[in-house]
Amino acid sequence: MTIDALHVQVHEHVATLTLNRADKRNAITFDMWREIAEIVSQLSVNPSAKILVITGEGAHFCAGADISGLTEGNGGRYGEANRDAEEAIAAFPGPSVAMIRGSCVGGGVQIINACDIRIADTTAQFGITPAKLGIIYPTYALRRAVQNIGPTATKHLLFSGELIDAQRAVRIGLVDEVVQPEELEQRVKQLVHVMAMERSHLTQVATKQMVNEIITDGDVSMALSQHWANEVTRTGEDKEGVTAFLEKRTPHFPYRRDV
Repeated sequence: MTIDALHVQVHEHVATLTLNRADKRNAITFDMWREIAEIVSQLSVNPSAKILVITGEGAHFCAGADISGLTEGNGGRYGEANRDAEEAIAAFPGPSVAMIRGSCVGGGVQIINACDIRIADTTAQFGITPAKLGIIYPTYALRRAVQNIGPTATKHLLFSGELIDAQRAVRIGLVDEVVQPEELEQRVKQLVHVMAMERSHLTQVATKQMVNEIITDGDVSMALSQHWANEVTRTGEDKEGVTAFLEKRTPHFPYRRDV
C-alpha cells in the first residue's frame, strides 16, 4: 500500500514502513507525520504484524522535517502530528527496528529513537539540529534522546547541531549495530525473520512492556508481572518452547496478540 510519500507492506509477520521521498532525502512533511501515526496505529492492532521495520527509500533514511512546513515553528498542529507519529512508533506492541543509511537528522533521529533496535550502515550520519533553526527540540523527543544516549551526548548534539558518523553513534548508544552498506538489508532481514518466525512473540511483547515500565517507574509492577505469568500458563507458550528445544526443532509458539 502506498499513501502519498509512504509505503507499507506486511510479509511473514514483518511490517515494513518506508519513507518514500528519495528526491528530498525522505524529509517528512506535516501530512507524512499524520500518516505515519495513522499507519503505525493500524499496524499495532494487526495481529499479522509482529515486527515493525522503518527505513527510507534510496540512499538516505530521513533528512529531518521538511523545513517548508516549519515557517510557524514546530508547535501547534504540526507539533501534535509530530508527537502522535513518534508516540505511535514507540507504542507499537512488538519489536520495532530502524534500518538506517545516509542522512538521519532531526525528525529522522526522533523516529529511530522511538524504535527498539537501530541498525545502520557505515554511510549513516546523525544529527539533532534545532539550534540551526532557533527552535526547541520537543520534550517527548528530548526525553527519548536522554534515555537512549544520556544527558551529555544529548546536550552535545543539540548544542552543536553537528553531524556524527555511524561509529560514534554506536559508541554513544544511538545505534546498536553498524554494518557495511552491502550487508545492511540482509542483516535486518535475518534479524527480523528470526524474531518473527522463531522466537516467542509473547516474550517480546511482555519484555517491551516491562522495560517501558522500568524506564517510567523504576521497576516492573506486580500486576504486570502476574499478567504475563498468567499468559504463559494460559497459552502454553513455555511448554511449546521447551518441547521444541528438546526435540531440536523450530518452535511453533501458540500466543496470538490480542487486538
